[in-house]
Amino acid sequence: MKRAVLMLVLTTALVTALAVSPAWSGQDDPGAGVIVLNGQGNDLDAYTGNEPFKHQLVIQNHSEDPNGRDINAQICFFPDGKTFIAGEDTGQPDPVQGWGIFKMKGTKVGKLKTKQIGKLQPTYQGASDNAENYGCGILSDGRVVTSDIGNQASGPENGQLIIWFPPFTAGFEELDDGSNGTNGDVPFCKLDIAIGTAGSIQIDDEDRILISSARGATTGVTRYTGPFPTSDDAEGGCGQTDSTGAPMADSVTKEKFITTENELATPNGLAPTGDGGWYVASVANGLINEYDADGQFVRTILRPPAGEGLGPERISTGTPLGMGVAPDGTIYFADIGIVIDGTRIGPGDGTGRVFRITFVDGEPQPPEVMADGLAFPDGIGIYVPKKK
Repeated sequence: MKRAVLMLVLTTALVTALAVSPAWSGQDDPGAGVIVLNGQGNDLDAYTGNEPFKHQLVIQNHSEDPNGRDINAQICFFPDGKTFIAGEDTGQPDPVQGWGIFKMKGTKVGKLKTKQIGKLQPTYQGASDNAENYGCGILSDGRVVTSDIGNQASGPENGQLIIWFPPFTAGFEELDDGSNGTNGDVPFCKLDIAIGTAGSIQIDDEDRILISSARGATTGVTRYTGPFPTSDDAEGGCGQTDSTGAPMADSVTKEKFITTENELATPNGLAPTGDGGWYVASVANGLINEYDADGQFVRTILRPPAGEGLGPERISTGTPLGMGVAPDGTIYFADIGIVIDGTRIGPGDGTGRVFRITFVDGEPQPPEVMADGLAFPDGIGIYVPKKK
């Protein structure tokens, strides 16, 4: 899916201006044993986390493969380490965008295989043509949370945060043409329907939900604290309905956790630091900041070189959208490839990249390009194959 979201939201921004270990300290082969997943051009790509960044096309888009799937957005693994969620919107806008649940097979890039085993499909506040799926997270008891972007740069702030209740895969049926699938109505409850350009999700060690927002009054990172609904009815804490008639939580506890200070203009990517803190990526100005467990600014991990900013040429160090962190602390991020072309601000033609940032003695090193010439790379997933 070619995402208009960044072209639109960045225009507004410019006008208005997995548990991991602490970052590695001089390991010989950072990222070894890790596989980095990225959705781009509606494909799902995989790369080895260490050099030479071996590549495999794991899922090809439906336009080029009748049995393929259109994949995008944040990628999240269940505790079993093999089952994952990713944005899946094959055939949009009918059916509208949703999230696919997949099972990964294989332990090496070049030999990976996946099978779709479930589908999550909500109602959206905006029109179906701008209903963009994005974030995902998994609570400790197996409930899933997702975010969708909502209006992208103007109009009401109507991005959503939704909680889903298992089972997620019972009765899933793949259609004959391979284009999509359904497992009936997986029950869900909406926690929030007023997030401005909602983005990435992370779950902390107390099962609180963190979600990024790139626009409006919610810009920054908001933290939601449970208890969260346990079913899609009043008995489970979900006795309200939204404008679409979908179930909505009776109440929700939330707070602004990370603000827009320290140049955090358009937050999207979120990833854990390994010591209870968080990395947050700001797309428009090419920044990644580090924050402690209390949401306080620690330092800037990535900043464009002096003199570089949005223009007709892409920023050399990228415009980070999605992020992931390996167990050894290595950061991986999807560079959506923002450029300015006349009055248009958004991803260029094949300007996307995947980067990694390693650390030496706790200090971030210059980002390394893992892949270039990509189309709208927007999310990252970290797959750590279990040793037999």
